[in-house]
Amino acid sequence: MKIGNIDFDQKKVLAASGVMGFFGKGYWHHIPFKPFGCRFDDVIFVSKTATLMPRKGNTRLTKRFNLINPFPRCIRVHPRKKLMLNAIGLSNPGIATLLATGKWQKRTEPFAISIMSVAETPEKRLEELRILIDIVGLQLNEFQAPFFLQINLSCPNTEHDPRILIGESARVLEVASRLGVPIMLKYSIASAPIEAVMELNDNPLCDAICVSNTIPFGSELIDWKKVWGSIVSPLARFGGGGLSGEALLPLVTNWIAELRDAGFTKHINGGGGIMDRTGIKAYSRAGADSFMIGTIATPRGKPWNVQEVSRYGNQLDIRR
Repeated sequence: MKIGNIDFDQKKVLAASGVMGFFGKGYWHHIPFKPFGCRFDDVIFVSKTATLMPRKGNTRLTKRFNLINPFPRCIRVHPRKKLMLNAIGLSNPGIATLLATGKWQKRTEPFAISIMSVAETPEKRLEELRILIDIVGLQLNEFQAPFFLQINLSCPNTEHDPRILIGESARVLEVASRLGVPIMLKYSIASAPIEAVMELNDNPLCDAICVSNTIPFGSELIDWKKVWGSIVSPLARFGGGGLSGEALLPLVTNWIAELRDAGFTKHINGGGGIMDRTGIKAYSRAGADSFMIGTIATPRGKPWNVQEVSRYGNQLDIRR
């Protein structure tokens, strides 16, 4: 599989941003499941999302940038339905601090750095992105392995309307292209109209798209009473949060199929609700070129399935 000019060989399964932490080490809850199949050897590492400036978000981090509280109040799970609601809010120490550790630069296998601009206006977000790109660019020659940027245009846990971010895509691509690495834009199907995303099909600066980020609580796409059991988010004080897990699978696969039917030909990384082989099969049939796993690797998901699912996804022969 290739994204831009980066060849990932047989790998077609990406970790959702944050699943493996900022540097790919994973989290405490992966350790007890490791002997039973919670292994990321066959998964493409995507870093937890970084912003230009340090961002407190809704949870505190350790000096090594892990969660201080293993059970933060900004996360709720629905274990029977394999669902998770999170409002972490992009907690991170800022791109410069993360680069200063040198850990990304020392990686020897291709990976992705997830970034997002969070300023309050489009103009300020683009300026923020310019600075962020320049900071990464200063370290570009230090990287041992190739990487691509996954630019988040859809986080539900920031203050601005994600639908506005869709309209910024072309300008975001222009600014980020200065770095000279492949670019994957990440969206939520809750705020990414098919006709808007289709405009990227003819944009040479866009190498791939990723869908879906979480679906914001309250979105009309979800029957919240049926799916979560309440129309009021348990994370209302944190802004409501975003839903991930099995309920997303039919919604995202349908969205991808509609995008393909509309004529979209670029690389699509699809994910949301993949818990076993059936999820991989559904995304492949819908038209995804690669797959994204997230909730499966949480304690209330199916962490023992990570290795089996990733190996199955990697061995699929996908030809579009």
